[in-house]
Amino acid sequence: MKALRSKEGVFSVENVSLPERADEALVRVLASGICNTDLEIVRGYAGFSGTIGHEFVGVVERADDEPELVGKRVVGEINAGCGRCGLCRRGDPRHCPERTVLGIVGRDGCHAEFLTLPVRNLIEVPSTITDNEAVFAEPLAAAFGITEQVEIAPETRVAVIGDGKLGLLCAMALAEKTRDICVIGRHRNKLSIAEDVGIECVTADRAASLGRVFDVVVEASGSESGFASAVDLVKPRGKIVLKSTFHGTPTWPASRIVVDEITIVGSRCGRFGPALDLLAAKNIPVQRLISDEFSLADGLAAMNRAGEKGVLKVLLRMT
Repeated sequence: MKALRSKEGVFSVENVSLPERADEALVRVLASGICNTDLEIVRGYAGFSGTIGHEFVGVVERADDEPELVGKRVVGEINAGCGRCGLCRRGDPRHCPERTVLGIVGRDGCHAEFLTLPVRNLIEVPSTITDNEAVFAEPLAAAFGITEQVEIAPETRVAVIGDGKLGLLCAMALAEKTRDICVIGRHRNKLSIAEDVGIECVTADRAASLGRVFDVVVEASGSESGFASAVDLVKPRGKIVLKSTFHGTPTWPASRIVVDEITIVGSRCGRFGPALDLLAAKNIPVQRLISDEFSLADGLAAMNRAGEKGVLKVLLRMT
């Protein structure tokens, strides 16, 4: 099969053997989405070598533990736990100390014609959700996952820094909880996507004029300047949620965090069930976040396109 792989900071489309894990389901990938994490891997994030990618929709080809899944369209939770520790036994392998992570840690990913995952990681996709929409299940789950760690009430004032695909998904997902939300970004064409669903938007050059009025600030720009803006916008005793992953060691104003008693929350993966519910409701226009589509054979061109300034989601088709 073909697969888009990373080795020592170099991407290539290679012919590799089909994945074989006897205790896991075999999934034929229909489409996958290129994430900023994929781009960061080439810069050294996670030290990963192998097939990249963790956002996908596919069809189950083999599932010995659950044969009724064969032929079903599925998405997949990206963290595969050991199945034995307390976290796994409670049904939440996201922080299992022995977990592998699809296309990121110890497990080949989804930018390939086939992948394997444990059956317990697979969730059937409702027929009302298209393939293109289903690819957004993972990043939308990550966006809505903020609500697992931070209470968002109807009166909570929220700012989202970053108008990339993750920032827009965070804003549109959190708008299901509060309408008092503002997106701060640099690109009018991207901000218009949020504005069209009733979300207030402000350009980055005007962010300072907003003042320190927000209960929760979500940093989704992936830049140190974004974190600095978050500190300038959050109320004393407010919360800053860090959503982006990037390679490197950032600097931050420790004294301001202490003096203003600001809580810093790291937020990574979320549950897929709520994300599929949001996609089925059609309230979040994920189709507008798609900038381009490529075949898997053109995976290198797709990665280059995804890395261009101003580009949102780039999809890969496996056919």
